[in-house]
This record gives sequence, C-alpha cells and structure tokens, in this order.
Amino acid sequence: MTRMPAAAHDIRVRKAEVTDAGAIAALVNQAFLVERFFVDGDRTDPDEVRELMARSGFLCAEIEGELVGCVFVEVRGARGYFGMLSVSPQRQKLGIGRFLVDQTEAFFRAAGCAAVDIKIVHLRRDLPPFYRALGYRETGTEPFDDDSLTQAAHFVLMSKPL
Repeated sequence: MTRMPAAAHDIRVRKAEVTDAGAIAALVNQAFLVERFFVDGDRTDPDEVRELMARSGFLCAEIEGELVGCVFVEVRGARGYFGMLSVSPQRQKLGIGRFLVDQTEAFFRAAGCAAVDIKIVHLRRDLPPFYRALGYRETGTEPFDDDSLTQAAHFVLMSKPL
C-alpha cells in the first residue's frame, strides 16, 4: 500500500480484490466515456474485469475509501503491460493518473521487468503527449478490430525502459 498527498488528499494504492470488479468496471466505463465518438457501448463489464483479474490484476487508487482510479497490470516475462488506466472524471487533472503510472512502473520494477508496454487508440490525440511526458516512446502500430467501433481505428504501441 502506498500513500501520496494529491490536492490535499491522501491517495492509497492497493491491489484489487475480486469484490472490486463491479466498482472497477463502473469507473473504467465512466473514464472511457470520452471514447464514445468512436466506440459504441461500454468499455468493459464486471465479468471481463474478473477474467482480467484471474489472468493478472488491477491496482486501485483510493481517496478516503473512494475508488478514484485503477489500472490493469500484467507481467509478461521481462516486460510489463498496463491498460485501462482510468481516473474518475470528477478527479481528473489532480495528478492521480500520473501517480498511478508511477506506481505501476514501481510494481513492474519489483517484479523484475526491464520495460513497460502500453497501447493507445490513435484517435485519442490527448494520450501520446501525456505518455511521452512520462518517458514513453512510440514503437509501432497494431490493428484495432472490434465490432463496437463506429469508425476505423488502430493502436499505437508505446514503450518505456525501466
């Protein structure tokens, strides 16, 4: 468990438990509403969150017991992967997302990873500058084939050495 003051609050980061699946799904769906211009429907649901937990896990950020952020984390050999970085829309712009990325990188370092990989949708023009500022660099692209897409999209792959 890690604590950090942010905007006069105390952020507590912990590993998610299966009982958090519904709250995580709700938070991810709120945070990903900004993608409705190219995706029809919710980003995830509690069943998918539980499946991801069985495969790997999530880190949760809380302020005074309220879930304000989360991120999916997966160790893939010498590399870490994270996705679904989500911050409550009411708590964005307070540094919670950046703090969660820092905690995610620390998690991967502790697991012996040498680098971290992410993939972002090219239509989210706000994301590359955010991740570049954190030291991530583009490494390629990957198709994004999903029935929920309302327009053509692809992933931009990014990586950072630890």
